[in-house]
Amino acid sequence: MKLKKIMASLLAAAAAITCLTACKTDGNTSGNDSENNASAGGNVLRIGGSGPLTGDYALYGNGVKNGAQLAIDEINAAGGINGCTLEFKIEDDEAGEEKAVNAYNVLKDWDMDISIGTVTSGACIAFGAEAAKDNMFILTPSSTAVECISGDNAFRVCFSDPNQGVASADYIADNGLSSKVAIIYQSDNAYSAGIFDKFKSEASAKGIEIVSEQSFTKDNKTDFSAQLQSIKDSGADLMFLPIYYSEASLILQQAKSSGLEIKYFGCDGLDGILNMNNFDISLAEGVMLLTPFAADATDDATVHFVTEYRAKYGDETMNQFAADAYDAIYIIKAAAEKAGINADMSSSEICDALKKAMTEITVDGVTGTSITWAADGEPSKAPKAVVITDGSYKAM
Repeated sequence: MKLKKIMASLLAAAAAITCLTACKTDGNTSGNDSENNASAGGNVLRIGGSGPLTGDYALYGNGVKNGAQLAIDEINAAGGINGCTLEFKIEDDEAGEEKAVNAYNVLKDWDMDISIGTVTSGACIAFGAEAAKDNMFILTPSSTAVECISGDNAFRVCFSDPNQGVASADYIADNGLSSKVAIIYQSDNAYSAGIFDKFKSEASAKGIEIVSEQSFTKDNKTDFSAQLQSIKDSGADLMFLPIYYSEASLILQQAKSSGLEIKYFGCDGLDGILNMNNFDISLAEGVMLLTPFAADATDDATVHFVTEYRAKYGDETMNQFAADAYDAIYIIKAAAEKAGINADMSSSEICDALKKAMTEITVDGVTGTSITWAADGEPSKAPKAVVITDGSYKAM
């Protein structure tokens, strides 16, 4: 009898060890995301990331959170990836570098297999440095700084800052929108400064005169009266705003109060301005921006995404960031199926397989069609521009 009890205990211990080492069990996936998909079995692939879920740029982070979760729910309902259920966890980094590193370590302890990196560029550079050490695969939906994907383990869905700067200057010149441009940018922000630098050089090549260059920093981003007065005196007929929506909303308000009448053109950082609390959206009427997503587009992919997203989350965070994250998960699915990855592989083995597969797939998504990737992680797709009309985006 005693021998049987000893044997039973040994078998139970062996089974527990086998489960811990050979299977990826559910674990604690509640974290700060109540909608994580807990799996009933051991075949689990865990996708993690971080973003600003609170603070000034929470519309970005919550858009990414919701868009990714929507895609994961759909994929799991359709059978998962290569027989694996997906689980998703996102940490709040408040768009800060130190908090992004902390988020990476939390996700690493959670046994993350694949990452969507972070939402904003500064945070992604810090997060990505840790991921590169571990050879952890990253596909960031929206981090645009060149340095965000400097490692061979990192890719992105969105355009880089230089690409946005070039595309903006080209669009303004090719469509005759302005010949005298003023710029307000954030000099200590990787996203803003990166776009500004490339826009400036491309504008010169395109014959666009930059008549006023104005900047601000994170410590001085509420009063733009001096910058706006300089722009008014310059005779500019278009203001280029390679900045985030929070600061752009203040500029639009203060420009209106100062009597400055001018056209506005921005990049994807302006996406979200229509969803801000207590913002008069009439101030954004006629604002143009480069963004890969317009909710009123009639293609099948966009109609499906908008319908499902709106049913689950409403309109508040239905922005380009949500669409990019939705596409990111489906891109990971395409690459994972191409590479034949499974839950028994280590995260480093998964990374090696995915980074090869990324250069071999072509994806039609909400934010672009026939999207491909080079080994440097940059996507190839056509840029799109929209204009804000009657409180919504209209394709230009």
